[in-house]
Amino acid sequence: MTYFYHAYGVTLACETPIPGLKQTEGDFGRPDLVASFGSEPEWVREAKCLPRQFDHPKPNASDRNDSTGSIVTSFGAGEFFQLVYSDGIQFVLDAAAQRLWGTCVPPLTIDDIATYLSGPVMGFVLRRRGLMSLHASAVCIDGLAVVFCGESQSGKSTSAAALALRGVPVLCEDVTPLLEEAGSFQVEPGYPRVCLWPDTVASLLGTPNALPQLTPTWEKCFLPLNCDGARFEQQKRPLGMIYLLAQRSQEERAPWIEEISPREALLELVQNTYLKRLLDRTQRAAEFDLLSRVVMQVPVRRILPHVDFARVGVLCDLIVAHTERVFGNSRSTIAHSNS
Repeated sequence: MTYFYHAYGVTLACETPIPGLKQTEGDFGRPDLVASFGSEPEWVREAKCLPRQFDHPKPNASDRNDSTGSIVTSFGAGEFFQLVYSDGIQFVLDAAAQRLWGTCVPPLTIDDIATYLSGPVMGFVLRRRGLMSLHASAVCIDGLAVVFCGESQSGKSTSAAALALRGVPVLCEDVTPLLEEAGSFQVEPGYPRVCLWPDTVASLLGTPNALPQLTPTWEKCFLPLNCDGARFEQQKRPLGMIYLLAQRSQEERAPWIEEISPREALLELVQNTYLKRLLDRTQRAAEFDLLSRVVMQVPVRRILPHVDFARVGVLCDLIVAHTERVFGNSRSTIAHSNS
């Protein structure tokens, strides 16, 4: 039996069920990506016989949600790539990101493989397919994608989860692809989970055990986006707003939102794209141009949350009110210019 999944605009086929991804039904014809797990297939053995061209080690990073936590090796003239993580899980894919193989050793399981696949590995797949992704989470407000961008542990997933528990659909978790179509930008939906640490779960839901663990070998949990009012937005949405998450503030007035210049926004976004360390000079220039178009078309603001997590509800209200006000003003401007 073949299982089909759709994530980040990519149709993936696999003979093994993949935990966490959104399974789809119907005839998709030829999938974009065929994945397999377990025994090493012949094409992978042949790939590993080719000369190695470069390695990108990051020995101090081990977060499964951090794309820098792997050693990336290319084989041949960039014909195949291998990603090896600190716990021994590895993936191999071809240059066009049409074939993918992953494996692990006990006590790790397919659940552990899936945590990498749904996040950093799909970020790599999107890179190979020519699609840039932000290190960000995204929700859908008033039909538009609202993106929370920032470094690891800046509060991207926390913000998305808190909004989800208040009925706001979630588009993406950690990896947010930006698709440019006819001069505007769209955000493709990822997978129906938000990954959270136990202390965040306790703050949101009252106890660290309120949500299931991602895997038996890892303490991180996930909020399913299919129950208790937490919903997954399954359609791509126009990019409406980007919030850059700043360091948490102790000031009494926090949280607050402030405007920043397009130049500041551009420089911060450049630092928060997925797998930027693997880009050559030409690719970096192309990405800079794309992000320049983003900041000229899409409002970018900075959020300063409060250090006290009890104010997360205030933050959610602030985000919803601000986005609806900005979206309303933008649409009024467009309507007036067309009248």
